Amino acid sequence: MLVIPAVDISAGQVVRLARGDMKEKTVYSDDPAAIARRWADEGAQVLHVVDLDGAISGQPANRAEVAKIVEAIDIPVELGGGLRTVEDVQDVLALGVKWAIMGTAALSMRTRLELEEAIVQFGDRIIVGIDARGGKVAFEGWTQYSDIDAVELAQQMQQWGVGRLICTDIATDGMLTGPNVSAMRQFCQAVRIPIVASGGIRSVEDVNALRELEPLGLLGCIVGRALYTGDLSLGEAIAAAE
Repeated sequence: MLVIPAVDISAGQVVRLARGDMKEKTVYSDDPAAIARRWADEGAQVLHVVDLDGAISGQPANRAEVAKIVEAIDIPVELGGGLRTVEDVQDVLALGVKWAIMGTAALSMRTRLELEEAIVQFGDRIIVGIDARGGKVAFEGWTQYSDIDAVELAQQMQQWGVGRLICTDIATDGMLTGPNVSAMRQFCQAVRIPIVASGGIRSVEDVNALRELEPLGLLGCIVGRALYTGDLSLGEAIAAAE
């Protein structure tokens, strides 16, 4: 199972949020590329980058910082936040990003064609992020909630040909309270495509709990705040996952 460190960017800084609330923002660094190098040096095989400002505004907002990250490390980068159109995806892939994560595009009928076209053009380089709270999907940078069932959306994404899903439990994200293992189990059991779990991971025990889902299709887990606070070291998490 992969352990994927997260670098969330807002106004050019590395930050972490609590439950996705921009008012609960903690700044950890003014140099995202340096943080990316740190995680790569400590053994990360993939880096998860989120343009938080892009997620809120609906269009990429930290392109320069993303470019610096890609140039600074030799491991592949997956990027989400504000990628709503095929052109958005083309732009970030041209920077050297390996995978583009589309989120809100999976909800809106207006942008559904954009996601479908992106899948046609870029295949498995498209990942869909499903962010949920209480089993219902959130969108627009977690500022709005819907009545859409998250597991049913995952199944729909599989039907559309999406090759991978990142499933985030908003209630635990950034809270260091442990992951929602039962919710991740539901996702894994509902689809046949790889799932990456996100939200709440704080300890080796949490990594071990998620690793039990690997036979069901869990590809990896994203770790954020715990790495920045020192509650969990990346090396320990990787060792547990292996």
